[in-house]
Amino acid sequence: MSESVVDQTMWDGSLHVNLPGTFLNRPRIKADAEALRHAGASAAFVGFPWDGTCISRTGTNFGPRGLREASEQFLTYNFQSGMDLADEFNIVDCGDVPIVPGNSERTQSRAQEMIAALLEADVMPIIGGGDHSITIGPVRAFTQKYRRCGMIHFDTHLDTAEDVGGETLNHCCPIARAVDAGIDPKNIVTIGPSGWMNPRSELAYVRDKGINLFTLEDVWRLGAEEVGRQAAELASAGVDAVYLTIDIDVMDGAYAPGTGVPTPCGMTPREILGIIAQFSRAPLRMIDIAEVSPPWDPSGITSRLGMRILLDAMAAAALSRRQ
Repeated sequence: MSESVVDQTMWDGSLHVNLPGTFLNRPRIKADAEALRHAGASAAFVGFPWDGTCISRTGTNFGPRGLREASEQFLTYNFQSGMDLADEFNIVDCGDVPIVPGNSERTQSRAQEMIAALLEADVMPIIGGGDHSITIGPVRAFTQKYRRCGMIHFDTHLDTAEDVGGETLNHCCPIARAVDAGIDPKNIVTIGPSGWMNPRSELAYVRDKGINLFTLEDVWRLGAEEVGRQAAELASAGVDAVYLTIDIDVMDGAYAPGTGVPTPCGMTPREILGIIAQFSRAPLRMIDIAEVSPPWDPSGITSRLGMRILLDAMAAAALSRRQ
């Protein structure tokens, strides 16, 4: 290679800079529609450092920081597929949702307003949290942007609680709140619930509403490719856009110990990446990843897995936009 040609996918000195970084070392831009348009942004990372509704181990407020730190170990380029996300999106970092400690309602309102600004500028939000209530404000903005919506949801838990102790904005409630926001249950697909970790009332909600459910055992039986194909088809039927929400606790605890409720015998990385590879069939327009909790994982493998999942999901979104 000529010395005059710089390979933008090569490592550089930023890998060793010990400063608070941005997502994939991309520019930080204010979450303002005019500023985003001026910057030519088309995808933006937003941190949602909130764990105010956890009913188990806290620490997911450090999730956005963990994901940003992990992102320094990744390129935008995948040598196997030839996909370079920098060619597909102008990626920026819009900082964090300005949470109000102890106040779910005001925090979700701020998140909704922030994500609405991105959507107004036709920027795809990539949200990192944070307990799984981080989906609630953003999905409200999403359903206001897109009249007909679908949702694909990875989780060990069904997350269809109507409330927890009277709190309707809890991290056990995001799918119920997505239905309230206007997503038709027939276009909601939940993938990965397993074992001894879901109450009767939440299963009854899934069945009563007609939410599509692929348990972990269904993934084993059908295989990742088939589950991904069916999930994309169900979520996409008759809609303009699909929201992908990923709770990292869907993963086996051996791969993702840094979360509030690590899952024994959960999904493997090969399974989730195999499923997500099929999502180029769906019009993905928003992605979030929840429940990354770095304090419970000094090794950082959970954040790194979260980053790999995000990058593969962004690649699927990029391919879907070409169709």
